[in-house]
Amino acid sequence: MIIDSQVHAYEANTPKRPWLTKPNWPASATGDEMVAEFERLGIDGAIFISSFSMYGYDASYAVEVQKAHPGRFALVKPVDPDRPDVEDVIADWKKTPGTVGIRVILKKDGGRDPNDPKLDRILRAAVRHDLPVNILCWGNIDAGTTLIDRHPETRFIIDHLGILQPQEPSARAAEPWADLPKVLALAKRPNLVIKVSGACTLSQKPYPFPDIWDPLARVFDAWGFERCLWGTDWTRAFAVVNYEQAVEPFRLTDRLSDSERAMLMGGACAKAYRWMPKAK
Repeated sequence: MIIDSQVHAYEANTPKRPWLTKPNWPASATGDEMVAEFERLGIDGAIFISSFSMYGYDASYAVEVQKAHPGRFALVKPVDPDRPDVEDVIADWKKTPGTVGIRVILKKDGGRDPNDPKLDRILRAAVRHDLPVNILCWGNIDAGTTLIDRHPETRFIIDHLGILQPQEPSARAAEPWADLPKVLALAKRPNLVIKVSGACTLSQKPYPFPDIWDPLARVFDAWGFERCLWGTDWTRAFAVVNYEQAVEPFRLTDRLSDSERAMLMGGACAKAYRWMPKAK
C-alpha cells in the first residue's frame, strides 16, 4: 500500500475558480489528472493538502475532488488564525467527508509570532476534534518548535522535513540540510511525526538523487520509520522534480529494506492520519 502524504490538486486558473497566486506549477493538476498519475505509478492514495498558494483557506475544490474519488484522497485544509470563528470552522471541517487534519502555516515571511494566542485557539480545537495539525515551518523551525512545545497534547505532523526546499533549480541552497540538527532534535517530542516529503528537491545531484540518503538515514534513525511519512509534494515540486522522479528513488533504493519501505511509503501515513485508501 503506497500513500503519498502530500499532494496538491487544482483546476486551471479561470474566473470560475481563480488562483490567488501564479506559481511555477503545471497549468492544471486536477483530481482526475492526479488519479491518472496514481494509476501510472502504482500509488494507492494520497493526503490532499488544499493548496494555499492557489486557493488560500478555501478548500472547496479539495472537497469536490474527494467526493469524486473518495477512496483515493483524504483531506487537509489550512485554517486562518485571524478568523474569529476559526474554532467553528474546524468543527465544521471535522464533519466533512474525507477530512483527516488541518494545517497551520508558520513560515518566516508570514510574520506570525509562534506565541500568538490565535494559534493556541486552533491547536486546542484540533485536540477537541481529534485532528492532527500539519505545520509548515520550513526556514522557521525555531518558531515551530516554540509552538509545538507549548502544546504537548496536540498531534503534530511536520511538513517537508521542516527544511526549506527550492521551488526552482536555481534556488537550491548551498547547504540544503543545514537545519537537519534541529530536525533531529525535534524527534524527542512524542506527539510529532514528520513528512519525508519533497526530499528529492534537496538533492544537489541528478536523478536518482543519491546524495539524499545519508541525511535521510539520520532522520530515520532519530524518528523511526513508524514516524516518517514519505511524500512527493506534487505539484509544488514540479519545476525541480517531476512526479515519477519523486516516487521511484524510494521504491528502487537498496538503502531501505522491504519492511522499512512499506512503513515509510504507506504504513506510517495510514497510522498518523488514521486513513487507508479504499479499493477502486
